[in-house]
Amino acid sequence: MKRVPEEIEYEVRYSNQGDLPYLQKWLRVPEVQRWFPISTEDDVEMVSKNWIGFSKFGASLTATYKNEPVAIATLFLMPYRKVIHQCLLYFIVDPDFAGRGIGTSILRNITHLGKSYFRFEKMHIELYGGSPAISILEKAGYHKIFSQEHFIKESDGNYLPRILYEVELKEK
Repeated sequence: MKRVPEEIEYEVRYSNQGDLPYLQKWLRVPEVQRWFPISTEDDVEMVSKNWIGFSKFGASLTATYKNEPVAIATLFLMPYRKVIHQCLLYFIVDPDFAGRGIGTSILRNITHLGKSYFRFEKMHIELYGGSPAISILEKAGYHKIFSQEHFIKESDGNYLPRILYEVELKEK
């Protein structure tokens, strides 16, 4: 584990294809992988390429520290007119930088991008029970709209629920 100061200054920029190796590295960490629906090297390859692919539409942000990516958040854009008013969101933080406010910041930035640039009315994120991201989402105004028990079966035989969170962005 890297030795990183508690308080760090980082920047947020649009993601690019060069961020792919960082995303793949983080998704291979067992403590991180647990919170995503992936379990094999093929899964990591497929998910990460799809995830970073949305960068070509300006729908992905990367937080950097000393010009190295430390977090990525991406809006998974919908290709169908009937659902173009909403999107699915994924975000990830380098485990060496967890607990320093970067997750909160990247979530705030990607939510702003979704509202102001893409003009989404709602954004959703799928998590699994016990995820450390739940508290970040709830502080940012996301609320639980759905829970499905026994969705993920872990290697030890225990199950985690799938939980869908949503934030409303449309002015009322």
